[in-house]
Amino acid sequence: MTNVEAQKQFGEAVNTGNLDLIREVVAPDVKDHDPAPDQGPGPQGFIDFFTMMRTAFPDLTLEVEHMVTDNDNVGFAYTVSGTHKGEFMGLAPTGKRFKARGLQIGRFENGKLIERWGSSDELGILKQLGADKIPG
Repeated sequence: MTNVEAQKQFGEAVNTGNLDLIREVVAPDVKDHDPAPDQGPGPQGFIDFFTMMRTAFPDLTLEVEHMVTDNDNVGFAYTVSGTHKGEFMGLAPTGKRFKARGLQIGRFENGKLIERWGSSDELGILKQLGADKIPG
């Protein structure tokens, strides 16, 4: 599997909810330089995070808008969106939709994500959902 195919499979897992696909494309000792709050290590950390996200936003969609690659790295800009149907960061379901942008760079080895850097607009998501207090 190429690095681009591995990244696309990760995105497919997020969009379909078939999160076990993540195990096939993330190395057990992956280093996430920018983990989500309370995200655990390794593939299971990603699975647990996206399980929480898909519970809060059952129609969660991640759409890659631009992708650049070299021998070891896949970088992409994306839009993520969903409808708030479950608790998210202490915020009860509002039924509101959100849309936010983010960037990610992944370093791959043998078709597996071994290192990740990323940035997304969590504050913007909370504001769109109508949060009057920001956790943390």
